Amino acid sequence: MFKKILIANRGEIALRIIRTCREMGIKTVAVYSTADKESLHVRFADEAVCIGPPLSKSSYLNIPNLIAAAEITNADAIHPGYGFLSENAEFSRICQEYGIKFIGATADMINAMGDKATAKATMKLAGVPTIPGSEGLLDSVKEGIKIAHKIKYPVILKATAGGGGRGMRIVNNDDEFEKAWKDAKMEAGASFGNDGLYLEKFVEEPRHIEIQVVGDQYGKVCHLSERDCSIQRRHQKLVEETPSPIVSQKLRDKMGEAAIKGAKSINYEGAGTIEFLVDKHGDFYFMEMNTRIQVEHPITEEVTNFDLIKEQIKVAAGVPISGKNYYPEFHAMECRINAEDPSNGFRPSPGKITNLNIPGGHGVRVDTHIYAGYTIPPNYDSMVAKLIVTARTREEVIVRMKRALQEFVIEGVKTTIPFHIKLMDDAQFKSGQFTTKFLEDFDFSDL
Repeated sequence: MFKKILIANRGEIALRIIRTCREMGIKTVAVYSTADKESLHVRFADEAVCIGPPLSKSSYLNIPNLIAAAEITNADAIHPGYGFLSENAEFSRICQEYGIKFIGATADMINAMGDKATAKATMKLAGVPTIPGSEGLLDSVKEGIKIAHKIKYPVILKATAGGGGRGMRIVNNDDEFEKAWKDAKMEAGASFGNDGLYLEKFVEEPRHIEIQVVGDQYGKVCHLSERDCSIQRRHQKLVEETPSPIVSQKLRDKMGEAAIKGAKSINYEGAGTIEFLVDKHGDFYFMEMNTRIQVEHPITEEVTNFDLIKEQIKVAAGVPISGKNYYPEFHAMECRINAEDPSNGFRPSPGKITNLNIPGGHGVRVDTHIYAGYTIPPNYDSMVAKLIVTARTREEVIVRMKRALQEFVIEGVKTTIPFHIKLMDDAQFKSGQFTTKFLEDFDFSDL
């Protein structure tokens, strides 16, 4: 087992990893930018190293500084958390080169899944259902229109290096194609330094369902059932739950088998997520694979009594998994609490927290790094906490979540708490019958 792990991340996920390491008797090293000097992950780690100024590319994305921090503290492993360098093949390769274990996928695995067109081809070959579309990247508008006629409109253009909804455009007919092509290419190039596009059939009335998988170094892969991530705004998840209200045991088994098949096809090691779109007929299609821990992993932990961070560390140390699949015994939901103003287009609201009350009680978990007096920096993602609620039924979860949200007080900045409270009262949300488009018609004006 590792003696010391450097956490190449910040905020709540860094704190989450520190907690599990402490329970496992593993020393931890926090890294921080000058903007994060007062963050709790810096206080709670055994050691802390400043790796640069606030700008991410000069600190949390600075590979030489991270490797240097690992070397001077004698860390024998690096946990990248999520975001930043967690799916960076070059970082994984450099860690291996320096004899530091990267707690995550190898460079080859990341490369196989990091490019969406390559990932789709890999999954198709493994027999995982994929959305009809181009075989690879498109060369021209003419080629795109030809494929669109074959698979029928509407179609969607997607950036091969994409994420967060950038470089994506829905096209309903030939006349819209050229403008959508130019806009998507321009956005993809600006966002990712790669303007490659591919085309897929646009799945109507979709649900975003992901399957949590874990693979070891010996070829075994298991799944931990699904999470429903359909409540999202501009492709950014806001609420996640498990089990999904629309997934039957039969569908769960089929999707789980497909996810295992896909992970095994690249000899996957570590915790990862296979993401699917499920249409109104119950057919599912591979969308992408995230070769890292997910923001929403706590809800899976709560319904299966399974520490995913601990499992990541054990797998990286060469411990084999049991190979059995895990199914939800309860219902759990996570609300992402962001320092944003939901009544003003979710505009970021950094600043000093003047007063804070964290909710508690049976079935309530809060993963956060904030405290009264903490200043939320403007340099990073605006998520400041995750409120996770567990109960026996979805109905009980919604009631408990509303109660916990009403107890959650964050003063000094605007947050998404008022939006989440209103969502818990929404009849359509409570029915469980919604799609990824649900929030497009949601009224944010009275928050």
